[in-house]
Amino acid sequence: MLVTGYGAVTPLGHSADETWTAMLAGRSGIDTVDGMDVTGLDVRIGGQVKGFTPGRYMPPTVSRRADPYARYALAAALEACEHARLVVDDRLAPRVAVIIGSGYGPVGSIYRAANTLRDRGPRAISPFTQVTTAMDSAAGEISMRLGIQGPSRAQSTACASGADAVGAGMRMISHGEADIVIVGGADACVTTVDLAGSGNARALSRRNDDPTAACRPFDTHRDGFVMSEGAAVLVLEAAEVADSRGATPLAELTGYGASSDAHHWTAPHPEGRGACLAVEAALRDAGISGADVDYVNAHGTGTLLNDATETAVLHKVLGDRVTRIPVSSTKSMTGHMIGAAGAVELVASIQVLRTGDVPPTINCDEPIDPDINFVPHRAQHHDGLRTALSNSFGFGGHNAALVVRAV
Repeated sequence: MLVTGYGAVTPLGHSADETWTAMLAGRSGIDTVDGMDVTGLDVRIGGQVKGFTPGRYMPPTVSRRADPYARYALAAALEACEHARLVVDDRLAPRVAVIIGSGYGPVGSIYRAANTLRDRGPRAISPFTQVTTAMDSAAGEISMRLGIQGPSRAQSTACASGADAVGAGMRMISHGEADIVIVGGADACVTTVDLAGSGNARALSRRNDDPTAACRPFDTHRDGFVMSEGAAVLVLEAAEVADSRGATPLAELTGYGASSDAHHWTAPHPEGRGACLAVEAALRDAGISGADVDYVNAHGTGTLLNDATETAVLHKVLGDRVTRIPVSSTKSMTGHMIGAAGAVELVASIQVLRTGDVPPTINCDEPIDPDINFVPHRAQHHDGLRTALSNSFGFGGHNAALVVRAV
């Protein structure tokens, strides 16, 4: 099926174009966290969406009730539909679906509601609380705003949520359940609770004095990932539906695979078994082998275990092809957007295929594998890129991989 539009809200910009331009420039969206009291936290850096104005995308009644993650998702969905020139009219509405992935969901609203109950009592709790603190609130806001009458649902598989949402949308179209699916991921978990928890798990970088250098995928001196927020949403369509609408295809989604490590809550399987299963399944679904992959947008979090494991997985699944193609981690600039990561990185992968420009892995000063081109520091141009692989591996052993092809 075809991708006909996409939108994004990230620490690098409030649109897909702004985000892509910043990626190619090698600009980091990571900084000292502001807007909340981080005194006493071991980790005080993150990738925040700054300067976002909800009123540009939604009326005050929506922005007041919606958690930031749902606001970002709605803004990205509106951009994606505008990009696809998609108007959901009465004829289309029953055949359009929406799936939004999120690892954490509306955690800010949950924390605020708990604090309100503690400080002001039950009468101060909003009657919208049970809606706005639900994982499906982003999908609900999008379906109501766009008039979507097909299935609307949430997807939650930690850091693989965005990629799994795309995969679920692919299956929905291939099984005839919908003709068009609005898919993506969103999270807004740069909170004191989540920084404290992930920091105590020793998963986060502690380079508080040098935020832009903190996320160092595939670098020998990496010390953890950086928590970030944002959203990305794509429009998927059956080819015949896109053709009948006169939509311009941006790329073709050809493969999806998913698996579980069944090993540990925060550590990947030491042999990368689950990740291998997901990547192999995606390649098999696309009807190709590792020798056909021209670019990899790696999961590349900057943690000690993930980067070493993913490097081994790429060698195993792609063989010597991995030493002859660019492999980059855009998380080096965005930070780890959790449930939004897979969707943002799919958008980046599509842009690579459309332009031949490959965004860099910044801060990769001493690559852990000198045989792989991690596109260190600066963007590169490569001609003839036809097929990209995008990996997403999450806490709990959730793994997802997507294969996309140029059109």
